Amino acid sequence: MTLSVRLHHSFAGFTLDAAFDAPAGVTALFGRSGSGKTTVINAVAGLLRPDQGRIAQDDHVLLDTATRRNLPPHRRRLGYVFQDARLFPHLTVRQNLLYGRWFASINDGPSLGSVVDLLGIAALLHRRPNALSGGEKQRVAIGRALLCNPRLLLMDEPLAALDEPRKAEILPYLERLRDQTATPILYVSHSVAEVARLATTLVVMDAGRVLRAGPAHEVLSDPDAAPLFGLREAGAYLIARIAAHEDDGLTRLETSAGPLLLPRVDAAPGTRLRVRIHAQDIILSRGRPVGLSALNILPATVASLRIGDGPGALVQLRAGDDLLLARITRRSAQALNLATGTPVFAILKSVSVARDDVGTGPTPRLPDCAP
Repeated sequence: MTLSVRLHHSFAGFTLDAAFDAPAGVTALFGRSGSGKTTVINAVAGLLRPDQGRIAQDDHVLLDTATRRNLPPHRRRLGYVFQDARLFPHLTVRQNLLYGRWFASINDGPSLGSVVDLLGIAALLHRRPNALSGGEKQRVAIGRALLCNPRLLLMDEPLAALDEPRKAEILPYLERLRDQTATPILYVSHSVAEVARLATTLVVMDAGRVLRAGPAHEVLSDPDAAPLFGLREAGAYLIARIAAHEDDGLTRLETSAGPLLLPRVDAAPGTRLRVRIHAQDIILSRGRPVGLSALNILPATVASLRIGDGPGALVQLRAGDDLLLARITRRSAQALNLATGTPVFAILKSVSVARDDVGTGPTPRLPDCAP
């Protein structure tokens, strides 16, 4: 199922002119505050009627200003999760969840039990919202949205109001939501770390326009796109599988480029992972180095090279089936005589990868069933 969005809308001092396609999975709208992300998601939800535009999921048209079609929000079959959970304070968690059922046929969608298990909220069912943490409230809000059996789930900065421990708590549940349900997700964020862990498709916005759009691994690893994320945050990710937990406290991962050793990852052998690696944490060598403390040395090939206006350079690397991004100096790029097709070795210290930069990968989807 693909969501097609074409929008044009003018406010005082701001014009939105955006177009993109969002396939199945998590499509993240990324950009700084004021770039137009929430305007887009509100137009998709039916909370904003644009001056011109068309929004459709395959052949299901939500909006087409040319034909004056504009489905009201309650007929669009969308779930919306806001920055704040917006739970009903007088209802228990169970009652808040079941409220979502009022908007779905009794035989449609996942069951209450399957959503409760997916989000790990069984122990919360008899509590009221004032007895929940911020992360727990957001999980309940997500569950309520899922139980209305939406064709599309909209999430507008769902972690923005949470502190770092609460974000770390809820991110694994968002990964499970991405991997175990068939519901497409449109996810708004200005956090590179979030979109690197969650997004399958990435749409980068600024000043009301789409600057880049495409598969997340391609956009994140593109040297030309790196300035859009900030050079300190630039980086890409590897897809890996846990091979073993070593006796010295390290976890050995298998990637398409070779083995990768990280501080112990709290997951079972065989688990698929997405490992984000910052561009500034990669060192390049033309020959395989010896006598280094760094444990991770991956063979790679230069896929593209971007020389900046200042002293820096960004190098896109093909490492097995994955793409990485390395940030080095222009002088180093010249000394190594780097060009497209140059074979190199990418060197990464095990401790360079933070725990929050390791997320889970695809797992079997949650089957639909009656409540």
